[in-house]
Amino acid sequence: MPRNEIPAEECAALCGALIVHVSRLERLGLPRSTIAKRCRPGGPWRRLLPGVVKLTNGPPTRDDRRRAALIYCGAGALLTGADALELHGMQRMPSPWGPVHVLVDEDCRRSGSGRVLAERTSRLPVPAPGRWPLAPIGRAALDLSRRLTDRDQVRATLAEVVQRGRCTAMELSAELEAGSGRGSALPRSVLREIGVGVRSVTEAQARELVRRSGLPLPVWNPQVYDGTGRFLAMPDAWFDDVALAWQIDSVEWHADPVGYRTTLERRSALAAAGIVVMHTLPSKLAVNRDEVLAELRAMYRHAWSRPRPNVIAVPA
Repeated sequence: MPRNEIPAEECAALCGALIVHVSRLERLGLPRSTIAKRCRPGGPWRRLLPGVVKLTNGPPTRDDRRRAALIYCGAGALLTGADALELHGMQRMPSPWGPVHVLVDEDCRRSGSGRVLAERTSRLPVPAPGRWPLAPIGRAALDLSRRLTDRDQVRATLAEVVQRGRCTAMELSAELEAGSGRGSALPRSVLREIGVGVRSVTEAQARELVRRSGLPLPVWNPQVYDGTGRFLAMPDAWFDDVALAWQIDSVEWHADPVGYRTTLERRSALAAAGIVVMHTLPSKLAVNRDEVLAELRAMYRHAWSRPRPNVIAVPA
């Protein structure tokens, strides 16, 4: 068999692993010169990282880059940050871009070559179960948040993890305190918002609006019950002194279509119990906050003008 050919049985094994380390090809008998020749421009292969080759010459996908980064960083490496969050099924964080963020043991020495962010850590976590070696979702969310500078992006990242029930605010806070203090100020501030019940970027914007309204601060995402103890709804914001519920009408954050119908039914239950309900579209809150603020003050005055109904709100 020629020295530059891979045995047929090994070819079959490699078909499912198009990203391989050069050392594996060498163990199969391919000289480095042959590998280098095949990775030249126009050749059948493509070099993705030092020592890591794609056995086709097509443009590398993000999954290709992830596999290459893991192979390059060696055994025990874990994906974290935006790449891990996307593979965990999260959707509201920024899309993965730039170098693939990988956690490696503190003794590992890898430069990354500008295409891998190899972060050495003494706290290498146990990978989450699944096809990819991923950092746990809370660690991945905070590893990304420490590197973001846009407050709303951090809000979207951390709020979705909590909103979907994948991690609690307390667990995120504990993970933040256990890690490096570098870049922790912004996620720490956002976690304080989440800690008082805020569960989305829009709710965080609403919270900022209320703080300059002169109105009493509401409770965020409480459970509201009538006088008999029957559950009515979980409004986004609740002004308890006047029984005013503020709903920010976003299907995206609160439900699928079936769940959204349930949400509408619960809003009707609030109104039937005598609760004043204000509805605001997220788009309006984003572009016309002064108008929303005027409406909120007017609704508060309206709620104040009638007797408070016999309802109870339990904080989130």
